[in-house]
Order: sequence, then C-alpha cells, then structure tokens
Amino acid sequence: MTDRDIDASPPPEPGLPAQPSAEAASSAEGDGAPAASRRAVFALEGRAAPGLYGAGWLLTVLGLMLLFVALASSGGGPAAYLLAVGGLLGLSLGLIAAAGAQGLQRRADAVPGYAGPSPFIVLAAALATSLLVSAVISATGLFDENGSLALLVSVLITGIVDIALVGLLVVGTGALTWAEMGIRRPTLPSLAGDVGWGFVFAILALVVTGLVATILVGILGVEPVGTVPVPRSTTDRILNLLAAVIVAPVAEEVFFRGFATTAWVRRMAPGRAILRGALLFALVHVLTIGGADASEAIRIAVIAFAARIPVAWLLGWLFVRRSSLWAAIALHATFNGAALLLADLAGRTVTGG
Repeated sequence: MTDRDIDASPPPEPGLPAQPSAEAASSAEGDGAPAASRRAVFALEGRAAPGLYGAGWLLTVLGLMLLFVALASSGGGPAAYLLAVGGLLGLSLGLIAAAGAQGLQRRADAVPGYAGPSPFIVLAAALATSLLVSAVISATGLFDENGSLALLVSVLITGIVDIALVGLLVVGTGALTWAEMGIRRPTLPSLAGDVGWGFVFAILALVVTGLVATILVGILGVEPVGTVPVPRSTTDRILNLLAAVIVAPVAEEVFFRGFATTAWVRRMAPGRAILRGALLFALVHVLTIGGADASEAIRIAVIAFAARIPVAWLLGWLFVRRSSLWAAIALHATFNGAALLLADLAGRTVTGG
C-alpha cells in the first residue's frame, strides 16, 4: 500500500480528470447534450443518425406496449409469455438503438468531457436485455430458480450483458477506452496497493453498513431480504462465492465505476459524480425487492437502499482517488465475501453489494 498515496489526485492521463472545464460545465445540461444541440424530441431533421434514432423510439414504444398487454393478460399462459418476451426484445433493441443514436449525436456535436451515451440509457438497455435472456433461460426449467446455480447464472448473464453493452456503445464508439475506465495492466506494487486499500475500506464499509442497517431495522421493524440463498452443500457455497465475490464485483465495477462514474466525472464535479453513481448502484439493487404487502416492501426497500449507500460511495471515492478499477473490485469482492461468510456462519441469506 506504499506505491501510491491514497490522498494523491489521480493522474490526468489515462486516469480521470479531476473536474470538467468551465466551458464544459456551462455548456452541459446535466447529463444531456449541450444547449447548442437541443432538438425537439421526435424530430429527425438534423440528427446524426436519424434512422437509428427513429428505430430506437419505435422499438421502445412497441416493446412497452407488448409488455403492458402481457401483464394485463388474465391467466397468463404461453401467449402472455410470448408477448412478454417479444416486449423485452423490442425494448432491448430499442434502448440499444437509442443509446447508439445518442452517442453518435453527442460525438457529432462535439460534446465536451464525455461524448457518449448516458449511463442511464445504457443501464436501461442492459436491464431489458438481461431480463430477456433470463426469461428465455428460465423457460427451459434447467435448474431451481431459487438455488445457488440460478444465482450464478443470473449474475453471469447480467455481467456479460453489462460489459458487452459498454464495449459496444461506449468503447466501440470511441467515447471512452478501457484504460480511461481504470482497466489497465497494473504493476505488482500498484496492484498490491489497490488490493490493500480495497481491503481496508471494505472493513470500514462493513461496519458502517451494519450500523445503518441495524438502526433502520429497529426503526422500520422489518429485515432486509437476502439475495444469496442459504447454501445446502459445498457446491452451493462455491457457486455463491463465484457469483458474489468474483463475477458480481468485476461486472458491476466495470459498469458503475469504470463506465458510469468516469463518464459523470468528466461532466461534473467528482463529488457529485461519485454520489450519483452510488445512488444508481443502490437503486438497481432494490428493483426486485418485494414483501407481504406494499408497506413491507417499501420498508424493506428503504433499508436495503440506505444500507448500500456507504459501500457504494466508498467504491466510487476509492476508484476516483486511485484511478484504478482494481481497487474498487478489491473493495467490492472483500465486502461481499465477508458478508457472505458472516451470513453463512449465522445460517441466513445475505444481501450483497
């Protein structure tokens, strides 16, 4: 941990810029395009890729319509399933097209700082695509949907989709390189420093997370829902470790820190970018939470969301300070591994990051 001082600012190349220029800050409208490139939402004239933009809107609307019909179908059955799959396919293709069109437009407009698709729209495309693939695989009935193998398959699908879309829509269009997202071949001393600081901050994150969760559980009177099933065998333990300690940390850090936080740091103050990335990370992890009724579901979601903020903020802060994705991955993997071990010893499910 002596290779680099944790308080040192990241190098300008190929690391993250400390702050956008005054020109970039004044011309950027939040995470949107510069004021000079504002256009009517449905206008195709003047678009860098009008066909792609139009296809994005058409497929997205069609996909949402099919999903609405599938959800409204009484009794479900094969027809409702096919409608849902068709809706997810349309939504996935539409959002990918929309993200591509947005990236091409920002590049044509020479948007300062980061000229690529918004992390929000790329995330929406990734979620739709992951749900589509999961729905198709789930229909095969190859494994228990509540078991450890299902967890690993789900995390793998999500991770592959996330990284593939970042590669296609962000790296493939030249908006960012993998190196600019902190994915570089490290030296042995720098890797040791990244891992060491990741371990230290993981312990801090565990303490703060436990404190926040304990306070909120006492106030709201419900326990957060675990996302990792209780292992019933050694094989289950291995599958849980692969999912929570290896696959999830790598994939999620590539997307939320490497891509999203890097993009936002180039368009706004680092502190704001780190907070935005932390909130998005926490939100995504509570999207599927349910409960016995609406009140319980909301209370569980509040606890799960708030408990993830400390570790999510630390992940972003360490990533920006170290200018290395390996430090964030080390923190994330250590945090999940320790939480998994503690939950396994207690014989309970665990809510990972």
